[in-house]
Amino acid sequence: MADHAKTAAGVLAGVGGENNVHSLVHCATRLRFVLKDEGKADATAIRAVPGVITTAQAGGQYQVVIGNDVPDVYAAIQSQTKLGGAGSDGADEGPKGNLFNRFIKMISAIFTPILWALAGTGLLKAFLAAAVTFGWIDATTTTYTILNALSDALINFLPMALAITAARYFKASEFTSFAIAGALVYPTITALNGQPDITFFGIPVTMVSYVSSVIPIIVIVWLQSYAERFLLKVLPGAVRRFLTPMIVVFVAVPLVFLAIGPLSSLIGGGLATAIGWVFQTVPWLGGAIMGGLWRVFVIFGLHWGLVPLFQLELQTTGQMLLLGPVFAAVLAQAAAVAGVLVRTRNRNLRSLAAPATLSGFLAGITEPAIYGINLPLKRPFAFGIVGGALGGAIIAMGGVFSTAFVVPSGLALTALLGNGNMLMLGIGLAVAILVPFLLVVLVGFTDPVDSTAPAATAATDTVVLNPVDGTVVALGEVPDAAFADGSLGQGVAIRPTSGAVYAPFDATVVAAFPTGHAIGLRGVDGVELLIHVGLDTVKLGGEHFSLKVSSGQEVKAGDLLLEFDGDAIERAGYDLITPVIVTNGDLYPDVADVASGPLSHGEPLFRAVSVDTLTSAR
Repeated sequence: MADHAKTAAGVLAGVGGENNVHSLVHCATRLRFVLKDEGKADATAIRAVPGVITTAQAGGQYQVVIGNDVPDVYAAIQSQTKLGGAGSDGADEGPKGNLFNRFIKMISAIFTPILWALAGTGLLKAFLAAAVTFGWIDATTTTYTILNALSDALINFLPMALAITAARYFKASEFTSFAIAGALVYPTITALNGQPDITFFGIPVTMVSYVSSVIPIIVIVWLQSYAERFLLKVLPGAVRRFLTPMIVVFVAVPLVFLAIGPLSSLIGGGLATAIGWVFQTVPWLGGAIMGGLWRVFVIFGLHWGLVPLFQLELQTTGQMLLLGPVFAAVLAQAAAVAGVLVRTRNRNLRSLAAPATLSGFLAGITEPAIYGINLPLKRPFAFGIVGGALGGAIIAMGGVFSTAFVVPSGLALTALLGNGNMLMLGIGLAVAILVPFLLVVLVGFTDPVDSTAPAATAATDTVVLNPVDGTVVALGEVPDAAFADGSLGQGVAIRPTSGAVYAPFDATVVAAFPTGHAIGLRGVDGVELLIHVGLDTVKLGGEHFSLKVSSGQEVKAGDLLLEFDGDAIERAGYDLITPVIVTNGDLYPDVADVASGPLSHGEPLFRAVSVDTLTSAR
């Protein structure tokens, strides 16, 4: 069972500790940090933490990709720190970045907390629509009325949900924002939509629908945050607490009705019209872009900029043409990793590909597939893009759309049933799945490790030889919490007296970092070892390091792995202490026979104790 607390501790240490974190939220698969100083984050250390897939920097955020277990790791971080609370993601915290990054950060922070509830109720609505289409439920019954209400309520009252998340982001009063949003969707106000001769103190009002709207509430809460700060500063202390919300609501709601609402309706209508024009005039182009590039957008965090467009299109036209081709993008990457599952002869890769295929097809969670398999192997990811583009183009040419916001996946396909040309949908999905699958199987890729790689269970202990001349130091004495507390694995540290690192056993190089400051090895018995030369030395960008091996290379005990200039590294202000740790603690949870004092390379350093040994000892 995954140790979420250990993963949380390792990630926190890797990003520079709680004090280096301005804010933290999570989405479907990632922890999204805004750091005070991204230079303090050690991507190598974070990626070595059990449970972490990879890291990325996009949209002004430092992202740690976890996969399906991200809510559990996020909860573990909350239990260990004060991070992740309601007020932890303020807009005024952390480095601002450029305007685009700030926009992406804002959209991410506002939509992330409600995304799963929105997707879950949207999926329920899709199932309900399918049930009516196939005659399983009569739309005239009270059963349908109840199910429709519980599946439609969140999207109907979306401004009220966004009021809370926007208030947290902009540091405004949540319940004042809630009151403003409530007025926008109040039944008597909703009934005025489209009616003539509406005035407010004699001022003509063009009433538009605020049901399911996005832009008006975000804009007005942003303005609310400034108004509140001003009023709380200038009003007398005896009355500011109740006069501030009264004034804000009294001014904000009419401002929306008079200006913000009509303007946003005009903008939203224009965007929806533009989207409709593309999908009607050159549908294959729009579908190919969404189907081919969606997962690329996700990698760089750019997809958050498109999420409001889905909702604007739905609010304006009652349908989402943009969403159909995204199904092709998601299923294409799942199909690519399924091809890897069939093609690879590597048992470790196959063990990763099986669950990644399942989560990709059923739940639409493709980060484990992309970051763990498709991207590192390159060709499967490219083939997935090709399949997604072709499938997306065909789906768009069929005019396929969704009437509910769902996370594209196999389970969510009901959202598309009956909406557009179903034959084209079937052909598009078949192409999106078969093309990358067949390309991966027939064209192939380079397996990172051959079929003789060790099985996923430890059988024997492994003696780890000292990789670098120096003095042995207890791991707990390393001045870096990620190593010292064992979060990243058990082992020791060496204070080097020479500038060369040698292989501590027969192994495969699984990670030869371009910066040269660290090497990851997998021994013939299955033990995985990280040799990390110095602390924070990744910041040197490879200066003073010289790699002698590459990823995938087989090495023998005593082979030279890398060279470094220790004096130059220390003059640059870096601690040269070198942790040597076992990173697959699930199979090798302990070390024994640890050496001490001065030690030459090639001498026994410690014994990595397998889980089998510990079990038999009991």
